[in-house]
Amino acid sequence: MIFIKLILAHLLGDFILQPNSWVADKENYKLKSKFLYFHILIHTGLSLLFLWDLQLWWVAVLVGVTHFIIDAAKLTFQNVKTKKRWFFIDQLLHVLVIAGVSFYFQEFSFSFLQNQEFLKIIMAALFLTTPASIFIKILLSSWTPAPDGANTIQTESLSSAGKYIGILERLLVFTFIMVNHWEGVGFMVAAKSVFRFSDLAQAKQRKLTEYVLIGTLLSFGLAVLTGIIIK
Repeated sequence: MIFIKLILAHLLGDFILQPNSWVADKENYKLKSKFLYFHILIHTGLSLLFLWDLQLWWVAVLVGVTHFIIDAAKLTFQNVKTKKRWFFIDQLLHVLVIAGVSFYFQEFSFSFLQNQEFLKIIMAALFLTTPASIFIKILLSSWTPAPDGANTIQTESLSSAGKYIGILERLLVFTFIMVNHWEGVGFMVAAKSVFRFSDLAQAKQRKLTEYVLIGTLLSFGLAVLTGIIIK
């Protein structure tokens, strides 16, 4: 399968066979870096090697040329603030090129969009991300504990960490249910309880404890209910 072969070549070329020193040199010298061109040659060679068909030489060249264009754009336009964003854009574009080649060889089709079960799962997964977070936030809005002066524990927290933790836990619970591994749900509840226990014990606020408990139960409950409905 061309898609798998080219993805293997990409993983080897972009991560395994690209030293950090090459990455640093490319970021410093951009298109003047010799390692950028070494990197492209390695990608092209790996693609041809994994395809193992000289008649498909043009596919390897196409992958190499598009890889150069994408990498050149990333090196030219990224800065310290947008570096992370450009990394994901870069990887997405590389995969889209490979997917496009695979689609040309009719390895993929869009027939899965006609699969009702697949669409139901995607719909449920999307609901359990931001929409579920908004539902939970609104339901808890009247119970949000106010700061309690000296008893408030000042701790640093990652930006929007709670939102993303909630999304990840709901998606994991939903996945466990869909694959019939309910024990995984119990593991998730236990794991979150252990991590939250020390913070709540330190805070010594009953309202905060109840607020977190209600939020956790709502989050898990929505994921479980969604999984049951889909199944």
